[in-house]
Amino acid sequence: QVQLVESGGGLAQAGGSLRLSCSASVSIFSLNTMAWYRQSPGKAREFVARLSVGGATGYAVSVRGRFTIFTDATKNTLYLQMNSLKPEDTGLYYCNHLDIVGDAAAPWGPGTQVTVSS
Repeated sequence: QVQLVESGGGLAQAGGSLRLSCSASVSIFSLNTMAWYRQSPGKAREFVARLSVGGATGYAVSVRGRFTIFTDATKNTLYLQMNSLKPEDTGLYYCNHLDIVGDAAAPWGPGTQVTVSS
């Protein structure tokens, strides 16, 4: 099974930026679509952003224009650049790859905590 590990979370002020990283136990380019999710306190895990192997991206309405999902082939790493952070972006962020029906396909990693203060 593919193993995924997230990193890069931390504490940021509203309006600030953070960059999250996701490393995989296999080449991320052998996977179909990669995605970021988050789980805020008291809420279910929700979709944040996705990146297909062909380069198409998709974002949740709440993060569109502020977050960017991209990869670095030389580092076999998926990233989530988060700008103009808001307190409601606070949560535990996870990466995963999607199966052919769009469901998360790998076991969830530990996630990385993002806390945005107002």
